[in-house]
Amino acid sequence: MKTEIDSFSGFRIYPSRGRLFVRGDNKVFRFGTSKNESLFLQRKNPRKIAWTQVYRRMHKKGITEEVAKKRSRKTVKHQRGIVGADLAAIAARRNQSAAARLQARTAAIQKAKAEKKEKESKKEKAKPAAGRAPASAPRVSKQQMKGGKGGR
Repeated sequence: MKTEIDSFSGFRIYPSRGRLFVRGDNKVFRFGTSKNESLFLQRKNPRKIAWTQVYRRMHKKGITEEVAKKRSRKTVKHQRGIVGADLAAIAARRNQSAAARLQARTAAIQKAKAEKKEKESKKEKAKPAAGRAPASAPRVSKQQMKGGKGGR
Protein backbone atom coordinates (compact mmCIF):
# COMPACT_ATOMS: atom_id res chain seq x y z
CA MET A 1 0.00 0.00 0.00
CA LYS A 2 1.52 3.30 -1.12
CA THR A 3 0.91 6.31 1.11
CA GLU A 4 1.45 9.93 0.09
CA ILE A 5 2.55 12.83 2.30
CA ASP A 6 0.29 15.83 2.91
CA SER A 7 1.94 18.94 1.40
CA PHE A 8 0.78 21.17 4.26
CA SER A 9 0.67 19.12 7.45
CA GLY A 10 3.17 16.37 6.65
CA PHE A 11 0.73 13.61 7.69
CA ARG A 12 0.30 10.37 5.71
CA ILE A 13 -2.49 10.17 3.12
CA TYR A 14 -3.78 6.66 2.55
CA PRO A 15 -5.09 5.46 -0.84
CA SER A 16 -8.55 6.75 -1.81
CA ARG A 17 -8.25 9.61 0.67
CA GLY A 18 -7.51 13.32 0.19
CA ARG A 19 -7.41 15.66 -2.76
CA LEU A 20 -4.87 16.66 -5.37
CA PHE A 21 -4.20 20.31 -6.25
CA VAL A 22 -2.20 21.23 -9.34
CA ARG A 23 -0.94 24.82 -9.43
CA GLY A 24 -0.56 26.88 -12.63
CA ASP A 25 3.17 26.09 -12.80
CA ASN A 26 2.28 22.33 -12.81
CA LYS A 27 3.46 21.78 -9.23
CA VAL A 28 1.38 19.07 -7.51
CA PHE A 29 0.14 19.42 -3.91
CA ARG A 30 -1.63 16.65 -1.99
CA PHE A 31 -3.94 17.31 0.95
CA GLY A 32 -5.39 14.75 3.36
CA THR A 33 -8.24 16.96 4.56
CA SER A 34 -10.09 20.04 3.40
CA LYS A 35 -8.72 21.80 6.51
CA ASN A 36 -5.15 21.36 5.22
CA GLU A 37 -6.16 22.47 1.73
CA SER A 38 -7.98 25.53 3.06
CA LEU A 39 -5.01 26.62 5.20
CA PHE A 40 -2.64 26.13 2.24
CA LEU A 41 -4.86 28.21 -0.05
CA GLN A 42 -4.97 30.94 2.63
CA ARG A 43 -1.18 30.94 2.38
CA LYS A 44 -0.76 30.04 6.05
CA ASN A 45 2.72 29.02 7.13
CA PRO A 46 2.72 25.41 8.40
CA ARG A 47 5.79 26.20 10.54
CA LYS A 48 3.58 28.46 12.68
CA ILE A 49 0.69 26.01 13.10
CA ALA A 50 1.28 23.87 16.16
CA TRP A 51 -0.24 20.56 15.02
CA THR A 52 1.71 20.19 11.75
CA GLN A 53 4.73 17.91 11.40
CA VAL A 54 6.94 20.79 10.22
CA TYR A 55 6.17 22.75 13.40
CA ARG A 56 6.86 19.72 15.61
CA ARG A 57 10.17 19.06 13.86
CA MET A 58 11.21 22.71 14.17
CA HIS A 59 10.36 22.89 17.88
CA LYS A 60 11.86 19.46 18.74
CA LYS A 61 8.57 17.92 19.87
CA GLY A 62 8.08 14.19 20.39
CA ILE A 63 11.71 13.15 20.00
CA THR A 64 11.87 10.06 22.22
CA GLU A 65 15.46 8.94 21.50
CA GLU A 66 17.04 11.91 23.27
CA VAL A 67 15.33 11.52 26.65
CA ALA A 68 18.53 12.13 28.62
CA LYS A 69 19.26 15.82 29.03
CA LYS A 70 22.64 17.16 28.05
CA ARG A 71 24.83 17.50 31.08
CA SER A 72 26.04 21.02 31.61
CA ARG A 73 29.55 21.68 32.81
CA LYS A 74 29.82 23.15 36.27
CA THR A 75 32.08 26.13 36.71
CA VAL A 76 35.12 25.44 38.83
CA LYS A 77 36.59 28.21 40.95
CA HIS A 78 40.34 28.62 40.77
CA GLN A 79 42.33 30.86 43.05
CA ARG A 80 45.06 32.90 41.43
CA GLY A 81 47.35 35.63 42.56
CA ILE A 82 46.78 39.18 41.39
CA VAL A 83 49.24 41.81 40.23
CA GLY A 84 50.13 43.19 43.68
CA ALA A 85 50.23 39.89 45.61
CA ASP A 86 50.81 36.21 44.99
CA LEU A 87 48.46 33.46 46.20
CA ALA A 88 50.44 32.83 49.41
CA ALA A 89 50.21 36.51 50.44
CA ILE A 90 46.46 36.55 49.79
CA ALA A 91 45.97 33.37 51.85
CA ALA A 92 48.04 34.85 54.70
CA ARG A 93 45.87 38.00 54.71
CA ARG A 94 42.68 35.93 54.70
CA ASN A 95 43.83 33.80 57.64
CA GLN A 96 44.89 36.88 59.66
CA SER A 97 42.68 37.79 62.62
CA ALA A 98 40.57 40.94 62.54
CA ALA A 99 42.52 42.49 65.43
CA ALA A 100 45.87 41.97 63.69
CA ARG A 101 44.45 43.46 60.48
CA LEU A 102 43.17 46.51 62.38
CA GLN A 103 46.54 46.97 64.09
CA ALA A 104 48.38 46.82 60.74
CA ARG A 105 45.96 49.36 59.25
CA THR A 106 46.43 51.86 62.10
CA ALA A 107 50.22 51.48 61.86
CA ALA A 108 50.08 52.19 58.10
CA ILE A 109 47.88 55.27 58.71
CA GLN A 110 50.27 56.61 61.37
CA LYS A 111 53.24 56.12 59.04
CA ALA A 112 51.47 57.92 56.17
CA LYS A 113 50.54 60.84 58.45
CA ALA A 114 54.12 61.17 59.69
CA GLU A 115 55.46 61.21 56.13
CA LYS A 116 52.92 63.85 55.11
CA LYS A 117 53.82 66.05 58.11
CA GLU A 118 57.53 65.75 57.32
CA LYS A 119 56.92 66.67 53.68
CA GLU A 120 54.90 69.76 54.64
CA SER A 121 57.54 70.94 57.10
CA LYS A 122 60.17 70.74 54.32
CA LYS A 123 57.87 72.79 52.11
CA GLU A 124 57.42 75.45 54.83
CA LYS A 125 61.18 75.81 55.23
CA ALA A 126 61.69 76.26 51.48
CA LYS A 127 58.80 78.71 51.00
CA PRO A 128 60.07 81.86 52.84
CA ALA A 129 63.37 81.78 50.96
CA ALA A 130 61.69 81.95 47.56
CA GLY A 131 59.07 84.57 48.50
CA ARG A 132 56.38 85.91 46.22
CA ALA A 133 57.25 88.29 43.39
CA PRO A 134 54.95 91.35 43.11
CA ALA A 135 52.66 91.40 40.09
CA SER A 136 54.06 93.90 37.57
CA ALA A 137 51.13 94.02 35.15
CA PRO A 138 47.71 95.31 36.22
CA ARG A 139 45.08 92.63 36.71
CA VAL A 140 42.87 92.07 33.68
CA SER A 141 39.59 90.16 33.72
CA LYS A 142 38.78 87.50 31.18
CA GLN A 143 36.13 89.76 29.69
CA GLN A 144 38.73 92.50 29.10
CA MET A 145 41.14 90.03 27.54
CA LYS A 146 38.51 89.13 25.01
CA GLY A 147 37.96 92.79 24.19
CA GLY A 148 34.64 93.12 25.97
CA LYS A 149 33.29 96.03 28.08
CA GLY A 150 34.61 94.91 31.47
CA GLY A 151 35.97 97.66 33.78
CA ARG A 152 36.65 100.61 31.43
